[in-house]
Amino acid sequence: MTDTGVRSAPTRIETDSLGEVEIPAAAYWGAHTARALENFPISNTPISRHARLVDALAIVKQAAARANRDLGTIDPTKAAMIERACVAIREGEYHDQFVVDVIQGGAGTSTNMNANEVVANVALAFAGHELGDYATLNPIDDVNRSQSTNDVYPTAAKIAIAMALEDLLIEHVALKRAFADKGHEFHDVLKVGRTQLQDAVPMTLGQEFHGFATTLGEDEERIREVLPLLREINLGATAIGTGITADPRYASTVRAHLTDLLGEQYVTAGDLIEATSDTGVFMQMSGVLKRAAVKLSKICNDLRLLSSGPQAGLGEIVLPARQAGSSIMPGKVNPVIPEVVNQIAFAVVGHDVTVTMAAEAGQLQLNAFEPVILHSILTNVVWLAAGCKTLREHCVEGIRANVGRLDTMVRTSVGVVTALTPYIGYAAASALAKTALLTGRDIADLVVEAGLMTRERVAVLTAPERLTNTAPLTGSMSVVGPETAAIAITQPTEADSI
Repeated sequence: MTDTGVRSAPTRIETDSLGEVEIPAAAYWGAHTARALENFPISNTPISRHARLVDALAIVKQAAARANRDLGTIDPTKAAMIERACVAIREGEYHDQFVVDVIQGGAGTSTNMNANEVVANVALAFAGHELGDYATLNPIDDVNRSQSTNDVYPTAAKIAIAMALEDLLIEHVALKRAFADKGHEFHDVLKVGRTQLQDAVPMTLGQEFHGFATTLGEDEERIREVLPLLREINLGATAIGTGITADPRYASTVRAHLTDLLGEQYVTAGDLIEATSDTGVFMQMSGVLKRAAVKLSKICNDLRLLSSGPQAGLGEIVLPARQAGSSIMPGKVNPVIPEVVNQIAFAVVGHDVTVTMAAEAGQLQLNAFEPVILHSILTNVVWLAAGCKTLREHCVEGIRANVGRLDTMVRTSVGVVTALTPYIGYAAASALAKTALLTGRDIADLVVEAGLMTRERVAVLTAPERLTNTAPLTGSMSVVGPETAAIAITQPTEADSI
């Protein structure tokens, strides 16, 4: 055979219960991870894509090492080696070594083994040993001591989601404040409200944007309500909840160290058998994210509609121009930022269906489908955080009110007649509205001409602060009598107006 000059990368041989496996010499993962890479070439998305999951796995392994040290089930030197490696991983090192696919069979076993092997080999390297020298520090016997995938994985999942939610809340709150700031900026800008896409009664643009801020605030509260539920864990349950292979004191000891490492109070589930198979908190979390995403998407729908045009649409607000909107129509600018947030919401809803089906498919003492549950939820959290950030920075903060157009629409709107209904009656108000629409005349002029009110009285009742309820109504209302209602009969018909 001709020597082409190509040399294979150096490798090392590791052994698992199935036999020998060839591993890249520089890899910090080992045989179990290699098997997973061969078995699950599914999404081309490694678990390292979820940085919070990698951090959470390192935290669990660190807490476990401390607990095992305290209980005398692992040598203190080994515990210190494991802890040092975990700290480095939490600081952002070696994340690229978490290589198994996010979608995997085995209820997360591949993820747990990947973590065990990386922690072991990082610890070995720090101590000056060769990678794969498991006689010195073993991924399973030492790093995974007193643990099972079935309590490590769901615990790490809850920690990862909780940490990611804190990231989301930062962006969510910032977006809420941006809408609130616009509500203050637009507090005196009158506009026509709409129901079922038809003209309704006047309001202010500030009220509309304040409503956006309020709805985001409600979702923030719902997200925060789930956080305590994520802090109930089954660590110490081991395989199915009986705690087999773990010291009876391990569950409480490891929980205390987890609380110390995270600065949040974690609690051990009262029924570890139930907790090991239950995925209720993940369904609730997914549902809350769906709620937040759908409501945010509705807001984006409103922004796109309010900014439509600019000439042939509503054109009430102007969104910041972010890019050319067409390869064929010069000057066209599209609402691309709200559009991308809409698409995030669509994905969140789809992932919620995935979580629901995966939760339902669990059987007996374990749900084997937690990997797709975790991937779906973490993806939703990360995407929503990114969506909130880009919507705030590239859209909301730069929105302008089209004051001239809004003023014209309010002045020509018949919706103001609603404010007069308590004084002149529904029938008379309806007839006046019809006349105004047919003739294009001002409501105030028609009311005065009909002898229903003085112009001064009409001006008071249709003042902006009364139309938008930004000032309380005071004084008694006139009783609508039959002579007022008779106005409806005397109003011109469509034929008379043409």
